[in-house]
Amino acid sequence: MAFPSVVLVCLAALVFASEATPVVHSSVDSKCPLMVKVLDAVRGSPATNMAVKVFKQAADESWELFATGKTTEFGEIHELTTDEKFVEGVYRVEFDTKSYWKVLGLSPFHEKADVLFSTKDTGHRHFTIATLISPFSFSTTAVVSNPKE
Repeated sequence: MAFPSVVLVCLAALVFASEATPVVHSSVDSKCPLMVKVLDAVRGSPATNMAVKVFKQAADESWELFATGKTTEFGEIHELTTDEKFVEGVYRVEFDTKSYWKVLGLSPFHEKADVLFSTKDTGHRHFTIATLISPFSFSTTAVVSNPKE
């Protein structure tokens, strides 16, 4: 039982460290309402070039493609959406873990890792979805903040 706790502590430390010492990627980072960060637990480095899709739940509970991207050398995707488009609702972030591990010559258990969350606040919020992946597991956490202008 200690192993899952250690993984969660490491993931929390990753998010804390990345928030404490931000890498400035562009001038609009602080205005970006949604970003993702992915860490490869096997290699102990950012998961680069991973395909990510974001879906928004429609009124009929179907999923509509909302945004797409690939992680950078930092394992991050910024500027997935804007304040105007990122409205109250239910969202699903889909990480293409299978393709990521296959490129590295590994056969993963998961086809993908999905994170479902809802936004209920009005006004600008900055959502960071951080995910720690391995071929047989994944863990995720979220940081929701009011960014500094």
